[in-house]
Amino acid sequence: MRKSGPPKGLISYLVLELLDERPRYGYELLGEITDISGGHWEPSYGSVYPILYKFEEEGVAERVERADEPDRKYFALTDAGREELAEKRREIGGEAREFGDVVLGFYHLYAALATDDRFEVDDADADWGYSERYSAWIVEQMIRHHERDFGEFERIDASPEEFYAAADGSDAADAEGSEEASGAEGSSSGAADD
Repeated sequence: MRKSGPPKGLISYLVLELLDERPRYGYELLGEITDISGGHWEPSYGSVYPILYKFEEEGVAERVERADEPDRKYFALTDAGREELAEKRREIGGEAREFGDVVLGFYHLYAALATDDRFEVDDADADWGYSERYSAWIVEQMIRHHERDFGEFERIDASPEEFYAAADGSDAADAEGSEEASGAEGSSSGAADD
């Protein structure tokens, strides 16, 4: 369980990957990251620009002058930047579970605002609301993205405990046994074990 927002180092990792493709300027990086998120998340200027200046100071990136755009500050990755990128790839690779926890955590909070009687959110004039309809739309979008990127969506019937146990490699046999006992024939739940 994470106690804050996105995994630490995510924005700097994304900046490094995008600079590895080609030199870019700050506002362009913000737009690219927004596009990658499907238009649902954009880091602030206050997070991207300090990263660029820090990378420049540390020799991870360098400014590139362009005759066609002399007033823009383009940054390109250096050899040291490519080494930093290799390290960041390892770090972010280890954050996948925490990243998933962020996504699930915010979805659960969204659903709680719709269903938990302790919350009385006033959304009378809003285009969006905390309701079953909008919750279903969020889930539908996730399924569509999954199918676009990974193929046909198949439900995984494992409980969170069973899924995490199987993903961690501990008690995998117990998780499989529980799934079979609950009527799952291993067709969709086996995907979690791979």
